[in-house]
Amino acid sequence: MKRIIVALLLVAGFLVADACTSAIVSGKLTRNGRPLLWKNRDTNDLNNRVEYIAAKNGCYAFVALFDARDARDTAAWMGFNEKGFAIMNTASYNLNADNVPESEMDREGVVMRRALETCVTVDDFESLLGRLERPMGVEANFGVIDANGNGAYFETGNYSYVKYDLKDEPSGILTRTNYSYSGRQNEGFGYIREQNEKALLAPHIAQMDLTPSVFTEEISRTFYNSLLNRDYTHSGQKWIVDQDFIPRRISTASIVVEGVLPGENPSLTTMWTVLGYPPCAEMLPVWIDHVPASLRGTGKNRHSEQCDKVLARKARVFSVKRGNGNHYLNLSLLYNSSGTGICQELIKQNEKAYEDGYKELERRRSLLQKKK
Repeated sequence: MKRIIVALLLVAGFLVADACTSAIVSGKLTRNGRPLLWKNRDTNDLNNRVEYIAAKNGCYAFVALFDARDARDTAAWMGFNEKGFAIMNTASYNLNADNVPESEMDREGVVMRRALETCVTVDDFESLLGRLERPMGVEANFGVIDANGNGAYFETGNYSYVKYDLKDEPSGILTRTNYSYSGRQNEGFGYIREQNEKALLAPHIAQMDLTPSVFTEEISRTFYNSLLNRDYTHSGQKWIVDQDFIPRRISTASIVVEGVLPGENPSLTTMWTVLGYPPCAEMLPVWIDHVPASLRGTGKNRHSEQCDKVLARKARVFSVKRGNGNHYLNLSLLYNSSGTGICQELIKQNEKAYEDGYKELERRRSLLQKKK
């Protein structure tokens, strides 16, 4: 199905579906020493939700992002489990060169759910990949972190994978979009978005002050194009073309899993969650024992209240419906000179949400200390 979608989109001149921007960050680059796993999800499945899945049949409890249409929660698109293991993916488009039937493909979410149910460490996930029946039915860059501070990308096709270990990366950060470094050169997608990401992160890497808010409030809300070397965010323009920015019309979430320090209780793992089109969305923290009701699929057709609210805001930003109008974004509704744009107001609100979230983390940490 992914290959059919890509072909149709290329012929039509549209954006590629199932295309994401991501990063794995070592604790040595973060303000509090804890690793980060980030994904800005792009997909045509615009209605997403977050659910807690209880432990059963020897599997671990976990929290994950699901499509609303996935009635049985079969495919997890990012999440973490009770042991502090976290996983996400970005679709790759330059790994497979085989004749595996489409009916046996698009299993990335199924693999990630299985990983959340069974893995504790990065090594466990590598072992899982080694055990999966071939063909695996995937073409993806899987990113993982664990409670020991380890992290890695696994560029994975139907029959093999290549591991990129965070501890082997001198810069302390790994990034992936929609091509694999081990794949066919100059194929795939997301080259400009990856350069956008690297340019926007560079000052924070130099200062070693990365936080989850850098990703959700800055990177996922900035309209910078590295090829044009122009940041439109505060340009004052009313309309811009939605092309090769990190936040895209098909962006449905920006999520950062913040891990724990080695030896720290894995229950302190936090999933800082921006659900819906990121420039129009609030940030809500999620813990293994706390998923805000507004993120869950409790509405009609398993829609989340939060996602529906954000999609209504997004409809105002992408308001032109005729012709190629859906490629045009009303930037003035997000940012204006008065500081009252949707995005500007939400960033202020989310800063307070982060402050409150870290206070709650300290409360939880203190309670765990008292129980020792």
